[in-house]
Amino acid sequence: MPDQPVSMAVVAEPARPLLAAPSALIRALGPLGTPEEQEQPMSNGQFDADVIVVGAGPGGYVAAIRAAQLGAQVVCVEKEYLGGTCLNWGCIPSKAMIAPVERLQHVRHADAMGIQIPGEPQFDFAKMMARKDKIVQTLRGGIGSLFKKNKIRHVEGFARFVDPHTIEVEKDGQKTRLRGKSFILAMGSSVIRLNIPGLEGGRDEGVWTSDDAVTAPFVPESMLVLGGGAVGCEFSYVFNGLGSKVTLVEMMPNLLPLMDTDLGTELGRVLGKQGIKVKTGATLERVEKTAKGWKCFVKKGADTEEVEVQVVLLGVGRKANTDGMDLEKTGVRLHRRGVEVVDDTLRTHAPHIYAIGDVTGRIQLAHVASAEGILAATNAVTGSDRKMEYKCVPNCVYTVPEVASVGLTQAEAEAQGYDVAVGKFQFRALGKAMATGDIDGFVKVVAEKKYGEVLGVHMIGAHVTDMIHEGVVALKLEATLESMAETIHAHPTLSEAMLEAFEDALGHAIHK
Repeated sequence: MPDQPVSMAVVAEPARPLLAAPSALIRALGPLGTPEEQEQPMSNGQFDADVIVVGAGPGGYVAAIRAAQLGAQVVCVEKEYLGGTCLNWGCIPSKAMIAPVERLQHVRHADAMGIQIPGEPQFDFAKMMARKDKIVQTLRGGIGSLFKKNKIRHVEGFARFVDPHTIEVEKDGQKTRLRGKSFILAMGSSVIRLNIPGLEGGRDEGVWTSDDAVTAPFVPESMLVLGGGAVGCEFSYVFNGLGSKVTLVEMMPNLLPLMDTDLGTELGRVLGKQGIKVKTGATLERVEKTAKGWKCFVKKGADTEEVEVQVVLLGVGRKANTDGMDLEKTGVRLHRRGVEVVDDTLRTHAPHIYAIGDVTGRIQLAHVASAEGILAATNAVTGSDRKMEYKCVPNCVYTVPEVASVGLTQAEAEAQGYDVAVGKFQFRALGKAMATGDIDGFVKVVAEKKYGEVLGVHMIGAHVTDMIHEGVVALKLEATLESMAETIHAHPTLSEAMLEAFEDALGHAIHK
C-alpha cells in the first residue's frame, strides 16, 4: 500500500482515480445502508484457525497480531513478502530514498550556515539502494519475529476460496487447504499501467512504475513523472535531487489535488525552485519512442510541448488485488474499486468475512489499513460491532518540504455549509525556522466560526508529518480554537506555527 493517495490520472482521457481524500471519498461512496447479507452455512467440521488473514501488509499483519492478542488461533497467508506493498515497494523504501537525498541537499547548501565543504558533494547510488534494502529486510524480519511471538502461523502462497470457510493456498505447485471460522481480506492493491498512446514496454524500455522506481538500477538523465499526487511528487523530489532533469505533469490545476488547494500551490512553487519543471493543468497526450528514451507530447490548454526524456515514470493508478481468488464462492460482493463492505464494521456480505485496507478501494493509506485491521480483528474475535471513524485520518506527503493534512479542507467545509474561520501562519516568521533554515511553508487551520470547532488542519514545511498529530487529536476531541490557542507550545519550536494559526483564526495572532 502506498503511504499516500495518488492524484487523478494525467492523461488525455484518464481513468477514474482509485484514491480520494478521506472525507470526499466516504461521501462519494454514500451511505452504505444495510444491504441484505448472504447467509453462509457454518460447517460442523474442524477449523484450522479462528481467523485466517489473507495478506500480510500493514493491514493484514496488524490484524493477525491483534486477533492473536485477543486469544484467537490465527493463520496469515501471504503470497510474497511480509509487510506487503508499504514495506517492500511503497512507504518504507521510498522514505529510505528521500532521506539521503535530503541529507545530500543539506551538504550542498551547508555554506549558508558557515560550513565549508571543499569540492562538490558526491553520492553512491548503489550504496544508497543497498541501505534501503537493508532497512526493508530488517523490518520484514521484525514482522516474522512478531508472528512467532504471538504464535501466528504464517503460510506462504496465493489463496483461492474453495467454499465460504475454506481456502486453498498454492506455492510452487504445492497446495494446502485451510479452514477458518472467520476471514479478514487484506490483499492490498497493485500498480496499474495507464493506456497512453505510444507508450509500450516496461522497465527495460524506460517505462517505470513506483515499484520500479524504488528498485531503480540507475539515476536517469531525464524523467517525465505522470501524476502530481503523493507518489509523483515524492519521486520527482528524489530523482531531481540526484541530478535527473524532471518534468512533473498533473492534470488538475494544482499538485496534490486531493488536499487543500493552498498546499498544492505552495508545493509546486517550492519544487519549481528546486529545479523541477512542474506542469499543472496538463495532460500527456501521446509519446514516441526515440533512440535514448521517449518523446512526450504534453498538452496544456491549446498548446502542446514536446519533452524528450530517458524514463517515463507512471505515478498514478492502483487496482485492488482480487483477481483469481474465486471470491464469488463466498458470498462476498465486489464493486468497481474492490471488495464491498456492508458498513463501517468492515463486514462484507458474507458475515464471517471482513475486508480492510486497499482491497476495499476506500482510503488507500497504510495507517488506515492498520486501524481497520485492529477493528476488524476485534469484531471477528469478540463478535462486537465496532465501527471505523474516518473523520480524523492524517494524510502525509514526504517531499521536502513535507506536506500533511487532516480533516476538511477550506473548500470542503464551505461546500458543507459551514461559516468558516481560517487561520494561517508562515514558518519563516519563527526563530526556530530561521535557526534551522526551514523557512518554507505554513500552517493553515479551518474552523467553524460560531463555536470555534476545529474542522481541518493543513500544513507544509519541515517535519509537518510529525506535527500533524496535534491536529488529529484536536479533531478527535472536537477541540475549539480557544482551547487550542490556550495550550502552551514550547519555544523555540516549529510547532509554534500551530499556536499562531489557531490564534490567527480567532483574530489575534501575536506575531502576524
